[in-house]
Amino acid sequence: MIRLGERIKELRLRDGRTQEALAGKLGVTAQAISRWEKGICYPDMELVPSLANCFGVTIDELFGYRNDREQRIDAILKTVDGYGIRGRADDEWIEPCLAGLREGLAEFPGNERLLIALADTLSEAGWRRFEEWTDYDNEGFLQRRIEVHRENPYWSEAVKIGESLLASSADQSVVMQAVSILIPLYRNLGETNKAIACAERAPRMRECRELLLAAATDGKENAKYTGAFLLEAARLFADYLVYGLMANRKNYESDLPIEKIQGAIGLFQLLCEDGNYGVYHDELIKLYLYLSRLQWERGYHDEAFQSLDSALLHARALERVFAKPEHRFTAALVSFVRTDFGEGREVRIAEQLPEDWPFWSIPDCTAVAAEIKADPRWTEWVKRAKE
Repeated sequence: MIRLGERIKELRLRDGRTQEALAGKLGVTAQAISRWEKGICYPDMELVPSLANCFGVTIDELFGYRNDREQRIDAILKTVDGYGIRGRADDEWIEPCLAGLREGLAEFPGNERLLIALADTLSEAGWRRFEEWTDYDNEGFLQRRIEVHRENPYWSEAVKIGESLLASSADQSVVMQAVSILIPLYRNLGETNKAIACAERAPRMRECRELLLAAATDGKENAKYTGAFLLEAARLFADYLVYGLMANRKNYESDLPIEKIQGAIGLFQLLCEDGNYGVYHDELIKLYLYLSRLQWERGYHDEAFQSLDSALLHARALERVFAKPEHRFTAALVSFVRTDFGEGREVRIAEQLPEDWPFWSIPDCTAVAAEIKADPRWTEWVKRAKE
């Protein structure tokens, strides 16, 4: 009990209560509260449940045991995060990540932080091991191969965990994470009604956290949050512009996709006119890889290799960004935005580009790949990427 007094003071100050107010809640004197906090004496054991209830914590949390447990859970999640699974093209991380999370759940059964991390990791593992299978229907619209996706064991388990958390969790952040995991999986598994029902639980665009942070602040804080919103909105816009193109095969019967992708690239140039794109170099890598495929397909072969060179330049820049513990944007509209990595790390992004190309492989790019890779410039570009 030696830290109980410190814990009572910590929780009281957290809630903005005076010793007198807490004493009134518990039916004791303010002097008693003062003596507890100084460690002179301790509350009677029959008061402990009332104390915990007063602060909205469990008895374990009141005694500080939760901190030890949470530190252990933090360590498990940090280990999984350390694999950087979304920044990698391989699937070698799947077994160690899943094993670590399952071991954590064996130690802490039912822990929602571990469960949602497991669902998220299973979802990503399903994309890597089984991929998303699509076809175009007779009218040229994109359709998912539901019968193939239903054989994906990673997605099946992720859905079960997500549904369990939706039904039981009182933590809104966990619920929203479960919703974001479930929606694309429901779609791929042919459960469109469930996907729509999940989506309707989410806030509207004007109620998203990034936008509300900007609305809640003023001065430099407002500039920071507005810049962060603009950058993230640009990323989402670019991704969904690509998805919008892919939704209809007829969009690829002209130069329209090339013009749209160039427009998306221009949006980032509009926000980061000085060429300092920070972590958003990643989005530009994706866009330039896809643009090169589109340009080659339409006969713009020289331009395709110019786009590949641009992707390589952004990959090198992103490697330099990750090498430092913090990144600061410098363009006018985003100059107060910071990205904290905790510690710098060496990452090899450029060498992965030939495997990532064209990033989005819809529509089918088999013929395009064979053609562009037969050009001697492809071999030379790959060599430079691997250096």
